[in-house]
Amino acid sequence: MTDKPESTRPPERHRRWLPHRYAFGGLVVAVLFVWLSLTPTLLPRGPFFQGLVTGVSAAVGYALGFLGSALVRHLVRREPPDRVKTWVRWGALGIGLIGTAVMLVWFANWQDELRALMSAASFPWTGYLVTVIVAVLIFVLLVAISRLLLRAVRWVERKISRVVPRRISATVIGVLAVALLFALLNGVAVRVIMTGLNNSFAAVNQETKAGDEPPTTTLRSGGPESLVTWDSLGRQGRSFISRGPTVEELSAFNGGRPALEPIRVYAGLASGGDSIRESAQLAADELERAGGFDRAVIGVATTTGTGWINESLASSLEYMYNGDTAIVGLQYSYLPSWLSFLVDKERARQAGEAQFDAVYDKWKKLPPETRPKLVVMGESLGSFGGESAFGSVDDIEARTDGVLFTGPPNANKIWTDVTTNRDPGSPEWLPIYEDGETVRFGARAPEDLPRPETPWGKPRMVYLQHASDPIVWWAPELLVSEPDWLKEDRGYDVLDSTQWFPFVTFLQVAADMAVSTGVPDGHGHSYVVDIADAWSAILPPDGWTPADNERLRTVLAEMGADG
Repeated sequence: MTDKPESTRPPERHRRWLPHRYAFGGLVVAVLFVWLSLTPTLLPRGPFFQGLVTGVSAAVGYALGFLGSALVRHLVRREPPDRVKTWVRWGALGIGLIGTAVMLVWFANWQDELRALMSAASFPWTGYLVTVIVAVLIFVLLVAISRLLLRAVRWVERKISRVVPRRISATVIGVLAVALLFALLNGVAVRVIMTGLNNSFAAVNQETKAGDEPPTTTLRSGGPESLVTWDSLGRQGRSFISRGPTVEELSAFNGGRPALEPIRVYAGLASGGDSIRESAQLAADELERAGGFDRAVIGVATTTGTGWINESLASSLEYMYNGDTAIVGLQYSYLPSWLSFLVDKERARQAGEAQFDAVYDKWKKLPPETRPKLVVMGESLGSFGGESAFGSVDDIEARTDGVLFTGPPNANKIWTDVTTNRDPGSPEWLPIYEDGETVRFGARAPEDLPRPETPWGKPRMVYLQHASDPIVWWAPELLVSEPDWLKEDRGYDVLDSTQWFPFVTFLQVAADMAVSTGVPDGHGHSYVVDIADAWSAILPPDGWTPADNERLRTVLAEMGADG
């Protein structure tokens, strides 16, 4: 007999885990997806994140190839001769090795080109080894998990089939799968996961950054007469309250004119209130207590998940108005911005709406002739929350004196409406809306905000967004459709070689989000000096000149360099 004895064959449950048991069709498509993962997107990727993208891409490709080859075998029901199989496998191996080598060379070239464009550090030579190791580990892990899930489904199906017909058991499994998916989408599992994550990040919230000290002035939250305690502000709240320009720095910037000490107030998650609206009301009461409604400008700064506020957004106004400002912030989560965006956008929306409404309700009762200017600001998820207080651009015009949002996520409703309905001929990455009458966009603000040359009314709204900012351009639609920002003329820091691929581009841009702040100002999700031009365009004080704006840009650049 030519067959091996049954006892010498490894059991199927062991053989399926060996590398040679990977499906050939799956491996072919996996290699194709590996090549696609090495193509450029928005930002230079480091070794770990490139390995992550490549590993996940390979796993997706393997799944598609496996399903496709299984379908072909089911339809054809005939295996090719062994000689043909051997030729095909050796040919695929050769093509795979040559193609991978070519793609790695291209990967190195576009990385160098993009890093030079953004003045970023070179890709380390050891990074290629790290990329390969991470990619292989991710690929093997995901395939193994998929096999475990399939085995679990088959096990459940066999158990059910013992008591009911096979067709009915398949239906039962389908219903269970749909119910599980519904539970996930309905937020049941998300809320459980979010509670656990909140508890984990709550410990970080208790930390205090080096140099942050409790204030000794009544003009800051956590200081004397404050309605909230220093410890309740949270890590980011304590940082916001502790920093900003001093009276001496403000006076020196403004030619020696006596400056006021800027008012900064804040309410943390532990500051009081059983709901977001109660916390927002507490922040507004704190603003009133500190004398904020007697200042020239009130800034409602909507925060990111952890309560962070871009220091440049706040300091710019304080320098421009020589300290005659009051800025209020509100923390609504312990989670980092990207995580809060994924699992709990609703809380950000509620916080943005409640925070503005609480301040606006007090502001609108003041005599119109003595009311301070009221502006709204926010970066990233902060812009999402800030938008949530308004239904439209008209609503913003009616209730504010200006709005500045930097790095807005693709999920922002007003941003989406404005971008979708942009004037014909203007690209998605730098749109023009209604001839720039109210809303304008800037990637390189000094040259972008004056466009178009038509009159710019007041109040004014500005979005600062870079063509290479993945926070702005990541969207679920990237999975299956090419975005306009790749179809149209590219932005100044997006390579011409960047192309869209189903699934892969979605993963690439998602990975770019994780490193979006690791590039110099003017690229990715780094917004610093152009904030001066935005505020100068939105709400310049009397006598403000282009020379003043340049000096402010210099100050912000020095702040950014100091971290």
